[in-house]
Amino acid sequence: MSTRKENIDQTLESVKKMVSQMQYGSITLVVQDNYVVQIEKNEKIRLK
Repeated sequence: MSTRKENIDQTLESVKKMVSQMQYGSITLVVQDNYVVQIEKNEKIRLK
């Protein structure tokens, strides 16, 4: 498997896991030279 394909697969799995565990917030992907090099998760907790 190519390095780029592995990077994409790993990124997708990480993002799926993050999305399934948060209610409010954002996820930012940082891309450099066609590779995801960083994933940032900003989660908000809403108090009622």
